[in-house]
Amino acid sequence: MSSTLLKALTALVPAGILFFGSIVLFSREKTAWAFLQFLGAGGLVLVVLAHVCEVLRLFPWMQWGLPHSAGHYVDLWCAILGFTLFPIGYCFHNLSKRHRLR
Repeated sequence: MSSTLLKALTALVPAGILFFGSIVLFSREKTAWAFLQFLGAGGLVLVVLAHVCEVLRLFPWMQWGLPHSAGHYVDLWCAILGFTLFPIGYCFHNLSKRHRLR
């Protein structure tokens, strides 16, 4: 097993926990902030899965790892969406929850 695959599979654990937690949160509270958190966590899982596909050389037509390829842009946009939407959803969910408790 290559070290890159081991790193990608290791990163899948926290991303999967975030994704599962956001699914539970969205199923309990159907708010826009929970939905943003769900989309962000899904983006993070897709980033990790893109790296697993790159290491295993799945879908070679996507040219994983090459600049200006489809695989590169899938990875890039999922990372941008994941690292943007998840914290926004998390912060605003907690702020709205705090506001409701007052």
